[in-house]
Amino acid sequence: MAAAEALLFDTVLIAGGDVFPTAPITDELRTAALVLQSKTRRMASICTGAFVLAAAGILEGRRATTHWKHTTLLASLYPGIAVQPDSIYVRDGNVYTSAGVSAGIDLALALVEEDHGPDLARKVAQSLVVFMQRAGGQSQFSASLQGPTPRTSALRDVIDLVTADPAGDYSVPTLALKANVNVRHLTRLFRDELDTTPAKFIEDLRFEAAKASLASGFTVTHTAQRAGFGNSETLRRVFISRIGISPKAYQGRFSTPQKTPRA
Repeated sequence: MAAAEALLFDTVLIAGGDVFPTAPITDELRTAALVLQSKTRRMASICTGAFVLAAAGILEGRRATTHWKHTTLLASLYPGIAVQPDSIYVRDGNVYTSAGVSAGIDLALALVEEDHGPDLARKVAQSLVVFMQRAGGQSQFSASLQGPTPRTSALRDVIDLVTADPAGDYSVPTLALKANVNVRHLTRLFRDELDTTPAKFIEDLRFEAAKASLASGFTVTHTAQRAGFGNSETLRRVFISRIGISPKAYQGRFSTPQKTPRA
């Protein structure tokens, strides 16, 4: 029997679930994934379903993604996978992986377009009232400052200070003076407790502050000033670099409706 004739399925989708990132993948589930892979033209995962494919060895040596909350865990558990943390979905050969649950729609539209062309995919997107292809990656939806709580009181004081006023003057010597430690010690605290540098932490916090400001309805110009970016052009470059869309586009997607922009 020819290989094509032996295939029982055209496309197999592995759904995600809250249990997969933390609970071990059972031998039964791994075996089922491998059997299905041998009998399908292409295989795909939705959200944390990528952990099933990873445990079965199907993603080894491939590029892949999963929900932004779990990309770091996927990369650490399976170093043989080239995890793409900002991708909405990834195709590597005949294996596809997608980010969160809604990213499954993006993946499904891509599969429809692959099989039947862009016209049908566009009609399906219009029927579902979704974008044919979303601009930007999944980082525009993430909360990038989620992480460990500082153990040291001096570091907590520094973080509280920056959080209260992201636009302040926060050179490393200034922060070290505020914390009553030397620059080398402060840098070591950031590295050991937060796995980052003072400059990177401030940059990330300002970016999160800018996203929150835009979502609250403040203008791009005012957001740039209150988040510590100085001017709207600098803010625009940061947004394009980090998430692939402009501050105005981000605001259009995530802001609370306002009759007029907030000054």
